[in-house]
Amino acid sequence: MALRTLSRGGLGFGLVPVRGLKTFTLPDLPYDYGALEPSISREIMEIHHLKHHNTYVDNFNKALDNLEQAMDTGDSSTVVKLQSALKFNGGGHINHSIFWKCLAPDTEGGGEPPKGSLGWEIDNQFGSLQSLKQKMMVEGAALQGSGWVWLALDKDQKKLSVECTANQDPLIIKGANYVPLLGIDVWEHAYYLQYKNVRPDYLKYIWEVVNWKYASEVYEKSILEATPWCQQSCR
Repeated sequence: MALRTLSRGGLGFGLVPVRGLKTFTLPDLPYDYGALEPSISREIMEIHHLKHHNTYVDNFNKALDNLEQAMDTGDSSTVVKLQSALKFNGGGHINHSIFWKCLAPDTEGGGEPPKGSLGWEIDNQFGSLQSLKQKMMVEGAALQGSGWVWLALDKDQKKLSVECTANQDPLIIKGANYVPLLGIDVWEHAYYLQYKNVRPDYLKYIWEVVNWKYASEVYEKSILEATPWCQQSCR
């Protein structure tokens, strides 16, 4: 998630000096807008990235600007009121920044099954990769309204799980121990122009461009970080 420093000066009434806030920018896609066709059309990718994700970024920055002003003036009521906008738009930015990395063209490994430790753990916990896909498709299709379906790693328990979050809630609302390995956007703007209101079809074909290499890298890094140093050194 790209960001730049927003300079600030002065003290708010009754407040100690506050660190500089950050303002965020729209990240570039790691592939061309048409690279995921036919699973996801160029038109959807352009609108999803340039319109929807960009709107979350803009509104997140506006909310941060308003938060800065409220903190400078000691306006606690406004600080509280801004929490929903920060959560929704900040979550939208976080989720989409992950989502783009979870996809890849088939020419760059998109759709290839996970290998190594993540592949083994999926088989161990879900029985097979197909069983995991089916579980995510069922839960994603059943999610009422808009939201996300995730393949998550519980760092504390070192276990995988399928989780759903509503609207633009990021996975971290489930707990700081949850790491998103794979996130699928089930908002209608992610598929409607191509799949109409048939969300199950979108959830069926998106697997053709899922970037399991990215998910595996996040998994291995997170497991390593969660493993005590003494255990790592004694392997």
